[in-house]
Amino acid sequence: MTERREFLSNSLQDVKSRIASAAQLAGRDLAEITLIAVTKTYPASDVAILRDLGESNFGENRTEEGSMKSLEVPGIWHYQGQVQSRKLREIASWANVIHSLDQLSHIEKLNRICEESDRKMGVFIQLSLDGAPDRGGVAEEELAVLGDAVATSSALELKGLMCVPPVEYEHQLAFAEIAQIHQRFIGRFPSAKSLSAGMSSDFEVAIAHGATHIRVGSQILGSRAYHP
Repeated sequence: MTERREFLSNSLQDVKSRIASAAQLAGRDLAEITLIAVTKTYPASDVAILRDLGESNFGENRTEEGSMKSLEVPGIWHYQGQVQSRKLREIASWANVIHSLDQLSHIEKLNRICEESDRKMGVFIQLSLDGAPDRGGVAEEELAVLGDAVATSSALELKGLMCVPPVEYEHQLAFAEIAQIHQRFIGRFPSAKSLSAGMSSDFEVAIAHGATHIRVGSQILGSRAYHP
């Protein structure tokens, strides 16, 4: 076993153990929680190791990286960066799921692109708790319009909501608010049961509040300063 493989194996097992403990404390079924290994800035060789270790869900923020790595390593690829209209076609060429839709025009364009290529794509609508434009997302009042657009589309599947809490928010309060909004959203869209929330610094709190998809990078892959 190479040094890098040993590091990734140990850190992955540590994260999965923490996920299991958090699920048990919350009285949740571990099977309903999906771990997405966020591999942005890390080499495809790391993704290949994680795949060999049994992982299949990988997340990218940059479409160029995602396109390249998805060709090298099969898996379920998640795009979680901010969406630009001019990049949608490229994103749709490799991503299986998009976590960050927050504009009606993007939903409509993505649906057309997927129709043209005769494929289905899972999507999350991004929620914003504070309206900060640098993180993307929409206020709760705008979710229904976007949800309706996805739900009535021909090629998109509404998975649920995604949210990145503001760093200044207390974790418990932030995820409690996200969970409440998600429950109200499910009231209108019963199949949108997934909640993409929680990253390396807060995934255990997110699990306690119902997150189904957690996005973990540095806790698995180490410092982003690492270069092989």
